[in-house]
Amino acid sequence: MDTTVSIPGRSGIVADLEDGLQAYFGVRHAVTTSSGTAALHATYWAARIGPGDEVIVPAWTFHATASPLFHLRAVPVLCETRPDGNIDPDRVEELITPRTRAIMVTHLWGKPADMAGLMAVAKAHGLVVLEDGSHAHGASAAGQKVGTFGLTGAFSLNGPKPLSGGEGGFVLTDDDDTYHRLITLAHYNKRARTEIPEGHPLSRYAVTGAGLKLRIHPLAAAIAHDQLARLDSHLAGRAEVARYLTGQLARIPGLAVTDLPDGVVPSWYALTLTYKPDELGGLPIEKFHQALVAEGATEFDRPGSTCPMNQLPLYQNPTALFPDHPHSHRRYEPGDFPVAERAHAHMIKLPVWHREQDLELAAQYARAAMKISDHHKELL
Repeated sequence: MDTTVSIPGRSGIVADLEDGLQAYFGVRHAVTTSSGTAALHATYWAARIGPGDEVIVPAWTFHATASPLFHLRAVPVLCETRPDGNIDPDRVEELITPRTRAIMVTHLWGKPADMAGLMAVAKAHGLVVLEDGSHAHGASAAGQKVGTFGLTGAFSLNGPKPLSGGEGGFVLTDDDDTYHRLITLAHYNKRARTEIPEGHPLSRYAVTGAGLKLRIHPLAAAIAHDQLARLDSHLAGRAEVARYLTGQLARIPGLAVTDLPDGVVPSWYALTLTYKPDELGGLPIEKFHQALVAEGATEFDRPGSTCPMNQLPLYQNPTALFPDHPHSHRRYEPGDFPVAERAHAHMIKLPVWHREQDLELAAQYARAAMKISDHHKELL
């Protein structure tokens, strides 16, 4: 704040953050943005997704994974997920048409999706893979960090994310042309004039770019830069707390923890539990959750806005907001994605803390869940 409160180019704390992200993820380019949604919008634009193009997206994710496509007059095609919420590679192929351009992958709750399966499908059909790593900073699969598998990896820096600036986002890529397109959409004038090479087809548009300014605020960049230096130690702390919690919660009738395949290292943005009412006499999940909150375990949560998108009006009838949008031939209704919808309806989640002293807090949450389970008959 003593140096500057506005950074229109790639310098100062913005350059420091982007350099740090490039080093941490092992990529050639990182571009900061004003939000995770802006990062996703820039990702689609940079990947040349345009009118009438179809992009296969997970049916269950936060809507910003897919909603920028409407602004590009492209078509989000929802795909069934596995019970953990991540897109099911076995269901992707049946959705591919001559209009399909890309597969967007969300690593939901910080657990990496099946990237080997998805990359194989994409390669077989000549499709671009894009990633939404907004829950999964530092997570990895088979030793490779989330956000580095596809053409781009888009991330959020919003409040409770594993890496946060309060608000903000960024996009990773190793592809120079994609990088220049990201700059053209999100960073017009000074930065575009400096970084897009003379003679590049986009250089003549550097002053205006595509007309949008999606710059991160320097204060958010400073917070995120500070947090980046602590990210691995925080992730290690989360993993320790998660090991304790999963061990305790897996013993409780009525709850099941999500399995982790070999080679998958999550960020533990959230620890997800499947509620099993049959083990508790049919006690509805709403009553079980209310009892947890009444015990003071208020951070046990049921996912709300991060839900199967066929339940959202935007995906049921987009024409009210986007008249004559080519999406009109794909409308969704409740019941279209039974795996995702059932998993969502039976999910309870908990944040995973990272400090050593948080283990006692985790123990209190485990005891609260055990108490409700033990006394479930009183709630029937």
